Amino acid sequence: MNVKNCLIVLLSYYLIGVALPVAQAQDADAAEILAAARLNPLGTPIALEARLRKGSESVPFRIVVEDGKVSYEFSGRTIILEPKENEISLSERIGGKTAPVRSARFDEKIQGTDISYEDIALRFLYWRDAKVTGTDTINTRKCWVLEIQAYGGSTQYGVVRVWIDQASGALMRMDGFNRDGKLIRRFSVVSAQPIDGQWMLKQMRVESFAPETRKTTSRTYLEVLGKVLRSEK
Repeated sequence: MNVKNCLIVLLSYYLIGVALPVAQAQDADAAEILAAARLNPLGTPIALEARLRKGSESVPFRIVVEDGKVSYEFSGRTIILEPKENEISLSERIGGKTAPVRSARFDEKIQGTDISYEDIALRFLYWRDAKVTGTDTINTRKCWVLEIQAYGGSTQYGVVRVWIDQASGALMRMDGFNRDGKLIRRFSVVSAQPIDGQWMLKQMRVESFAPETRKTTSRTYLEVLGKVLRSEK
């Protein structure tokens, strides 16, 4: 499957990816690879029906890309991401009032799922201490493998390992480790689908792990169900 210019949800993880020619680099540069993977929703506006599914429970929401922002519209609340050059702004609108999401809430889970505010913002893509550790293949796609070290105390992670498609700059997998180096979260792109002539995420699996045993404690699926017609917004 050709995933050049692939639109990937993380969380995200990931909604809109802009392909950069990182695969042509003779000496892989971590900063350039991360620049290719960062959220950049400045293209054509789009609205998508989606859901978070955990066991028998399903939480519907909409993903809206417009005005240089990405909004996750849940019942009663909207989470808003605004990418900037060296950081990403994360805010929340409830009852008509919008306020920043403070660092103390970054590890808070959203709508009872395995996805936290920190995860949905993909903050680790903006951390400064990153290095390329090698290459790997995910779903037949050749990927760079990067390790990104946390800085400061406002994160649940000590390090995040990411797999980034060499051809498109799309995120294919993310593993989050705690301060003791134990795996606690994994995001895996399961499938993609064509919408408006571009490849978009169809399903992403988000798993939480017990740090000491590495056993899966819970699993959430993020699924994009299709495009919302503008008259329905």
